[in-house]
Amino acid sequence: MPFLLGELFCGPGGLACGSQLANIGNPEFSIVHAWASDFDRETCDTYIRNICPNAPESVYCEDVRTMDLNQLGAIDALAFGFPCNDFSVVGEQLGFKGNYGPLYQYGVNALNIYHPQWFLAENVSGLSSANEGNAFRQILTDLRACGYRVYPHLYKFEDYGVPQARHRIIMIGIREDLPFEFLPPSPAPYAQVDNTSRCALEVPPIPADAPNNERTQQTARVVERLTHILPGQNAWTANLPEHLKLNVKNAKMSQIYRRLDPMKPAYTVTGSGGGGTHIYHYAEPRALTNRERARLQTFPDNFVFSGSKESVRKQIGMAVPVRGAQIIFEAVMKTFAGIPYESVPCNIDL
Repeated sequence: MPFLLGELFCGPGGLACGSQLANIGNPEFSIVHAWASDFDRETCDTYIRNICPNAPESVYCEDVRTMDLNQLGAIDALAFGFPCNDFSVVGEQLGFKGNYGPLYQYGVNALNIYHPQWFLAENVSGLSSANEGNAFRQILTDLRACGYRVYPHLYKFEDYGVPQARHRIIMIGIREDLPFEFLPPSPAPYAQVDNTSRCALEVPPIPADAPNNERTQQTARVVERLTHILPGQNAWTANLPEHLKLNVKNAKMSQIYRRLDPMKPAYTVTGSGGGGTHIYHYAEPRALTNRERARLQTFPDNFVFSGSKESVRKQIGMAVPVRGAQIIFEAVMKTFAGIPYESVPCNIDL
């Protein structure tokens, strides 16, 4: 039975791509795109191009705060990675007082309108501690009030074979009238997967004509600085000559001019890029291309991003890793299909 999937805050399609790749060996269970929504035009163009090229009208490029949620259509499942800016430990952690914190409520509204069989909600790991945990408690309370059992879990995607240290809270909700109990998939089956950044960028080699693979023009000064920064180091831990040191106060963020360690997963891919916050190659004195960043997010090479180079960088940074999404969606489908799988208990209990 195919699950018709609706998405709010769909981004470029990391979750959607993972849902389309999800396969549990039973043709009766699959996930099929029904509709999606995001407010950024180039992001929506990317989603349409890769996820539903034959149904562009199914993607609503609108601000969720002003769109009519009742127009979207019946669904069996809902996914919403509600904007995380106000819950991220990198930001000001404004929580519900920020512009983005309250946006999860539109996912709640969609659940109340369509009553899908299950949902997936995603946010940053900082959500659980925002406002001393009160924000997360309120979100869980509101989701449960829609009539769902909710299973929150903090996933460390590098443990699931993703070549990137990316930690996200994923909440799976199953409608209370259904007899299924969800357990997060165990990372154990992926323990032997090579999740190093070198493997991600080199195996197989990125084709010369791969899309979104344009290189950033580095200034001579940046190139010189990077030649003094060893793999795994950043502008603060490297032994830089005096003329190449950064004259910045109170900003010793670890990703500033940080080069990848080829023997480890990459650090978290974000949408930023200015002021030395590009991700930098371990063997060459340069920033990664967008295609290399997409490799770290486990997008297939034939997934083509639309828009300017800066827009594409942001789209890639906001996405859920495709491989991680696929693993979680497969666990949901196995739950409904009654297929056993290796699992772990939920690791979040508020």
